[in-house]
Amino acid sequence: MIFGATGDLAKRKLFPSLYRLFSRNKLDKFAVIGVARRSLSNDDFQASVKESVISSLGNKEDLDQFVSHFYYQSHDVADSSSYVSLRNFADQIDADYDLEGNRIFYLAMAPEFFGPIALHLKSDGLTDVKGYKRLVIEKPFGHDLESAKELNQQIRSAFSEKEVYRIDHYLGKEMVRNIEVIRFANAIFEPLWNNRYISNIQITSSETLGVEERGRYYETSGALRDMLQNHMMQMVALLAMEPPISLTTDEVRSEKVRVFRSLRTVEGDEVDQYFVRGQYGEGMVEDVNVPKYRDEAMVDKESNTETFVAGKIMIDNFRWAGVPFYIRTGKRMATKSTKIVVQFKDIPMNLYYQTEKMLNPNLLVIHIQPEEGITLHLNAKKAGGHLDAQEVKLSFANTGIHAMNTPEGYEKLLYDCMRGDATNFTHWDEVAYSWAFVDKISAVWEKTKAAFPNYESGTMGPKAADELLEKDGFFWWPMADLEVDICK
Repeated sequence: MIFGATGDLAKRKLFPSLYRLFSRNKLDKFAVIGVARRSLSNDDFQASVKESVISSLGNKEDLDQFVSHFYYQSHDVADSSSYVSLRNFADQIDADYDLEGNRIFYLAMAPEFFGPIALHLKSDGLTDVKGYKRLVIEKPFGHDLESAKELNQQIRSAFSEKEVYRIDHYLGKEMVRNIEVIRFANAIFEPLWNNRYISNIQITSSETLGVEERGRYYETSGALRDMLQNHMMQMVALLAMEPPISLTTDEVRSEKVRVFRSLRTVEGDEVDQYFVRGQYGEGMVEDVNVPKYRDEAMVDKESNTETFVAGKIMIDNFRWAGVPFYIRTGKRMATKSTKIVVQFKDIPMNLYYQTEKMLNPNLLVIHIQPEEGITLHLNAKKAGGHLDAQEVKLSFANTGIHAMNTPEGYEKLLYDCMRGDATNFTHWDEVAYSWAFVDKISAVWEKTKAAFPNYESGTMGPKAADELLEKDGFFWWPMADLEVDICK
């Protein structure tokens, strides 16, 4: 059951992802009930599903067969009688398709409805099934730690922790999932994956888009809550966690939680030493003049909301003591890109001083989006020279002649949920620890008025973000220098 089935998320992501699973024979016996307030007939809803798939993937021969599995139910999320009607309808669908009482409830709605819907599902009998029941929840999971605790208490009164799937689409991205494989399946990396050999790790997730029509939401969220508390912190955890005993859900989650417990707390006057906030002004993005954030629709003209965050995260444990994890994320930046750069320490002495050029450090670059792959930056002898060294790149890309058809993040996560694999979904402990970390930063920022706007649209953020690294002797690696070499 998809609550919010007429919304943007369902149309852009969920319906196309379900179709891809269907076309790959990953869905056999299934039915989808779309739930929303709007009055629609089954035929109209099926036509909407078909249109969304065509818009995303083009027309397909088996599309009519796919959409025949979709049904619609008009619903009032606050009215118990609506849930009783939905329960009776679901029982009938369950019998028609012989689905053995297995149900997934996907809440593709505004966060304020998560708790009430979960409580109604329990009290009005929709969770009384002989098969499994699972609840999928989109971010944000609360607005801060206290609201997250309240929401979790409501949800846990209806579903157990093992039945709750807090979805973070970054954890469905192929190269994010590849972090564990790169680390734990390669003997050349894991022995070096510590503070003896790594000088710093940089995670950048930049967007060229502004807030578009999401001004009202973004005013209450900002980049700190929208990106850092979930996506960025999850990537930090995957990069920093210890090797799990096994790759089971509980063991992987346990190691991620240990990372969150090891985060150095940043609060009060320390916040400005470790974190930088920004808000975009006017500028040029892809040769188009774009307005400043404060001129966007549904945004306060004196808004103190950050559209950019850069920070230094320290993990105080034996493996990572002294190694900064630099993160930055923002809107209206120069390029759309998500990359992880692992910078290894310099060799003890430069034997190639006679070249009048310092050697570049070795880098491992994990390309998350828009391209996907890994690049290892090494130094090698320049062809034709004496012993002059030059940088070379060893690249693997998920595109080109030997391409793998990389699944959309939602497709992979939906399939995991159906199989009962919660490894790449967020556990409550991860949510709680990350909110506890972020809340101390937002508490300081909310009390002080920032000098916004402080970076021009089409750039890589405010100057203070560069200074954050410069005082440690580092710099942000330019995105243009880190492109993956794609075989064609």
